[in-house]
Amino acid sequence: MAEHKQNPQSASSEKLDVVLIGAGIMSATLGTLLHQVEPTWSIGLFERLDAAAAESSDPWNNAGTGHSALCELNYTPQQKDGSVDIAKALTVNEQFQVSRQWWSHAVETGVLNDPENFINPIPHVSFVHGADNVKYLRARYDALATNPLFPDMEYIDDADEFSRRLPLMAAGRDFTDPIALNWSDGGTDVDFGALTKQLLNNLGAVGASIDFGHEVRDLSKNSDGSWTVKVRNGRTGATRTIVAKFVFVGAGGGALPLLQKSGISEAKGFGGFPVSGEWLRCTNPALVQQHSAKVYGKASVGAPPMSVPHLDTRVIGGKPGLLFGPYAGWSPKFLKNGKMTDLIGSVKPNNLFSMLGVGMTEMALTKYLIGELLQSEDDRVDTLREFMPRAKGEDFELVTAGQRVQVIRRKGKGGVLEFGTAVVNAGDGTIAGLLGASPGASTAVPAMLEVMQRCFADRYESWKPTLTDMVPSLGTKLAENPRLFDEVWAHTTRVLHLDRSPADRGVASAADGVVAL
Repeated sequence: MAEHKQNPQSASSEKLDVVLIGAGIMSATLGTLLHQVEPTWSIGLFERLDAAAAESSDPWNNAGTGHSALCELNYTPQQKDGSVDIAKALTVNEQFQVSRQWWSHAVETGVLNDPENFINPIPHVSFVHGADNVKYLRARYDALATNPLFPDMEYIDDADEFSRRLPLMAAGRDFTDPIALNWSDGGTDVDFGALTKQLLNNLGAVGASIDFGHEVRDLSKNSDGSWTVKVRNGRTGATRTIVAKFVFVGAGGGALPLLQKSGISEAKGFGGFPVSGEWLRCTNPALVQQHSAKVYGKASVGAPPMSVPHLDTRVIGGKPGLLFGPYAGWSPKFLKNGKMTDLIGSVKPNNLFSMLGVGMTEMALTKYLIGELLQSEDDRVDTLREFMPRAKGEDFELVTAGQRVQVIRRKGKGGVLEFGTAVVNAGDGTIAGLLGASPGASTAVPAMLEVMQRCFADRYESWKPTLTDMVPSLGTKLAENPRLFDEVWAHTTRVLHLDRSPADRGVASAADGVVAL
């Protein structure tokens, strides 16, 4: 895209140091971090919808797990020799510890004022059945349990103990089929919508301008390195022109089209593949009260990692809920509130071969999605019964989750589909964006610290003392520093009120009784 040649200092242009696009957890986190290190900078945020966290950060649109690899089996793949690779689990856990530390500092300094509004203690549990899977889960436990990042993980293969802890999953189960659990009491449920709103409320209170119902329609670079951002008011149709020194595209599935419009070479070759999801949400309060855990299983062959099945306790608006899923869906939209033309509009000459290459190599994914789309209501309940043998369809309703746009990255003459989160930034650091999905929101803080390090290399070293005060483990691997891990774990547990029992948050504990079904 050709550089924008208008005078960036023209009187008709508003001027900001930072423009944030999208009112989700990423923009909220980055805006707060930048204000903490540069309190005099002017910051403006523009959101197309009329509310904060209305897309991927909405609690009903994401898993809200607080991904720390305590239970997600896709982070601990089994190798051909039977061993378990824990490298990804260590990376994700380290990242989540950074988020916990920063949230704790934000609570202590008044940036966040109510941790129980957005984070709650919930056991994280890995569940498998069948002799081969039980053997795998034992190997996973052996690989993780001695690591400082996975303290107090338990291995359980006793039917009576399984029934005591997970009565909803035990009722009606045939225990001649071997079962096993990896159980971690240190897990959390995170309402990223509530967290985002708290961060944005604070950001507005300290002087940032936050405009809802405003869509960024175009981006163009000026000759002095700044960016001209064209914004349209969705209610009045009026257009505004903002000149910004730095732009962050935190628009979820809308990030790729905007990065393409920016014309930066670093975004060339990237494509996106949208995957939607659906959940079965429990409508029977008696059942909700008898399950208090996030229980993750193994993904089906060919299923994307974001489709790992789980029976999931959620705490949203202070009320416990129970979800099962996700069931994969498909739509060409890049956002839940997007357009049917999003996918085809994202295909450009520079990413065409990346997209075609993935289409040729991901046949297992295509087959999986077709199978999911053909499922009936009875089929979905049958899948739930692997976790909850006596599940009844009338106790659940189907709800649509958010859209996720998986990253397609150029590789050789073709492309490869990636199930992760990727930071894309211009070489001069004047613009950056985030692509991808899981672990996503859980790693918002380390992801935004990466943006700051990449895009403000000339300032980052001077910021490090302030950042290290907020995140004591910054630049340190906690897995290699058990004493520091113990210190920050104890501190964040206390500050975030994560030492509460299930009864304190209105959720039945596993020992409160078995289920009558």
